[in-house]
Formats: sequence, C-alpha cells, structure tokens
Amino acid sequence: MTRTATETLPLHAVDACRWPDVARVPNVPLRAAVAGRLLRRVARRRGLRVELPGGRALVSAPAGAPVLRLHRPEAFLHRVGASGLIGFGESYQAGDWDAPDLVALLTALATAPETLVPTGAQWLRRLYVQRPPDAELSTADNAQQNIRRHYDLSNELFALFLDPTMTYSSAVFPTGADGRPEAAWDTLPEAQHRKIDRLLDLAAVGPGSRVLEIGTGWGELALRAAARGARVVSLTLSEEQLALARRRIADAGQSDRAEVRLCDYRAADGEYDAVVSVEMIEAVGRPFWPDYFATLDRVLAPGGKVALQAITMPHDRMLASSETYTWILKYIFPGGLIPSVAAIRQTAEKHTTLRLAEAHGYGPHYAETLRLWRERFTDRAEQVSALGFDRVFRRMWELYLAYSEAGFRTGYLDVQQLLLTREGETR
Repeated sequence: MTRTATETLPLHAVDACRWPDVARVPNVPLRAAVAGRLLRRVARRRGLRVELPGGRALVSAPAGAPVLRLHRPEAFLHRVGASGLIGFGESYQAGDWDAPDLVALLTALATAPETLVPTGAQWLRRLYVQRPPDAELSTADNAQQNIRRHYDLSNELFALFLDPTMTYSSAVFPTGADGRPEAAWDTLPEAQHRKIDRLLDLAAVGPGSRVLEIGTGWGELALRAAARGARVVSLTLSEEQLALARRRIADAGQSDRAEVRLCDYRAADGEYDAVVSVEMIEAVGRPFWPDYFATLDRVLAPGGKVALQAITMPHDRMLASSETYTWILKYIFPGGLIPSVAAIRQTAEKHTTLRLAEAHGYGPHYAETLRLWRERFTDRAEQVSALGFDRVFRRMWELYLAYSEAGFRTGYLDVQQLLLTREGETR
C-alpha cells in the first residue's frame, strides 16, 4: 500500500513565490466542464472510484478498485482543464486530491495512455499542450542549470532515500522462480552493484582499461571500475555530486585511479577503451542526441566498447511526446526526453560509426527499485522537511516517484543496458 501525504493542504499555505502555478487556480469554466466529463469517462473505463469530499462517490467502482479522492473538486477540474496532465500534477502538489494507493491509481491511468482521451476529442490537446521552453533546452549554456535543478537540490536529500551506495538508477535484483525480481531494502546495495558490474562487464572493463564515464552520480560506478584496476575519468555537471564523489573516491583510496571533472559531455577529450553512461541520455534532449553519440564515437579507441543504461519508451509514444511540455519536464527533469531503443539505434547509425550490438531490458527491476525509494522517502518525510523542503515539494516527489514506478509496472517505460561497438569490430 502506498503511503501518501493525506492532509488537505490549504492553498494559502502554498508559497506563491516558489510555486506560482501551484498557488494559482485558473478560472476556465468551459474547460473544467470538459475535464469533468472526461474524468467520468476515464474512471468508468479504467475501473476507478472517484470520491468527493465526505466520501460520496462521483463514480462508483467495485471494492478494491483504485480510488481518486477529490478534496477540492472545482480546483482539480479547473487545473486539469487549463493544462491537462501538468494541471493534474500541480493539483496533487496543492493537495486538491489524494489516493489511498497512489501507485495503483497511476498504474491504472498509465495503462495505454494514448486511449485516455477519445479519438474524437484529441483536438482538445491543442488547448493546453505547450512546447518545452527554449530556456530549458539542454544546450551547452543551459545544461548545467537543468542539472542543478534536480541533482543539486541537496546531497542530504538523496541520502535520505537512496541506499549507502548512493546509486540513483535501476538496480538488478535476483529473480524468483516466477521470473519476478525479489527486492528488499537490505539487498538493494548488492543489487546496485550487480547492475554496475553487468554494465562494466558489457564494456569489458578490466585491469588497465581506460574508462570514460558520462554522468558521475555520486561515484559508485567509478569506484567499482577503479577497483577492477581501470583508470577512470568521470564527467558531471552537478557541483554537489562532484564534491561528494571526489570525497568518496578519496576515502576509498582510489584517487590515483578515478578522477571526477565538472565538464559537459560535449567537451570530453582523450581516448578510452570503454565509455559508460548510466541513465544520462534521458537528460540530453532529442536535438542533441547526435552530439551525444558523436562524442561517444570521437573518444572511443579502436576496438573499444560503449555501454549505456537508458530508460526507454515505445518509439511511437516517444515521437508523440517529443514536443510536449510535461509535468515531469516542468518540475523534475527539465530539458530531457526518454528515448526509444529504435531512436538510439537510428541516431547512432546516422551520425556515427557506432552500431547497437546488444540490448538487455529489465523494467520490472526498476519498478521495484522505485518502490523502495518511494517507501523510504515517505517514511522520512519529517527529515525531508528538516532539510528545508516544504509540503508542496514533498508531494511533488511522492508523485514523481509513484508516477515513475507506475510507468515501469505497466511496461510503458523500460530500462535497457545497451552495447554499442564499431561496425566490423569484434565484440
């Protein structure tokens, strides 16, 4: 069962300077009426119960069905009517609605999302869909600011819900007889090491390997590679991650083998036997995928290997959402886009000598990783608050973690470990 912040957050408690679009409720009566009709249709088709204040059902459903509990129905409908799914997310941040089991509700909504809006009403999207703002495109000038908005929030914040390896990407758990991942908090560090080791094996990293890591995180992959006898250069745009990763590397006695630089991937130099990058391509942005892969190609030594871990989505859904400003882009990961495996293959083939040689997906493992993070985050709400993060922020992150988990549970999202090699070179 998902634990959520169930208190109704008074709108006057929202800091309008920090959260202007959460504090402001738009006034769009016609669009709100359309949103109300759409809500009823979606709830009936997806088997959801929609409750009004006091527990009265707006839409009934069988016992055990996911519940959308509206605290401020009018505010909810006006927000959704004005800005669609962005309004849906802002409405949760504001406390207009809750769910006893947030993941179950979002999983129901994330199943076949292209069918949420009827075909005949798709024109309504033009009323609220925005393009991503130019100021958030991940150009060389903007990229560091985009990274800061997420990864420089606070190392202490991430330490509250990540395991001691400080690894912020999908783990790989043991699987049971049914093929499902067997995930538990106590085994998460081991599962993170299993993921890292598989990626390093894919890139054939061993004693003497020259390794470039694009996207440092907090240094765990660099430490594992250095422990194999490799020499690692790791690039990050996060000053918070830079400081902690350097400290962890020094504490482990690996400073002679692992170096962390504050550097954009486009400025990478040198020649490397292996290039590895974990869940960084999602932040690159579609216009810059050619630059990203050209960098991999440029720095890779003859016979070298590129091993990427990437969150992916189906190609048709990626194309449909590639020019859409979403709640995740607005509040969580500005400037990015989740690619498809096909897009990765096509971009590499068109712009580089690299070719996709292997792809290994394990999306259910990410769902379990996110569950563990989400439970830890909600259990430590008071400690998050003590770091200076208000209730709007905490609700934002609860929704982000639950929304992501639901995406992997439905298969709308996947995570892949990908091997790229040069055409004609031995794998």
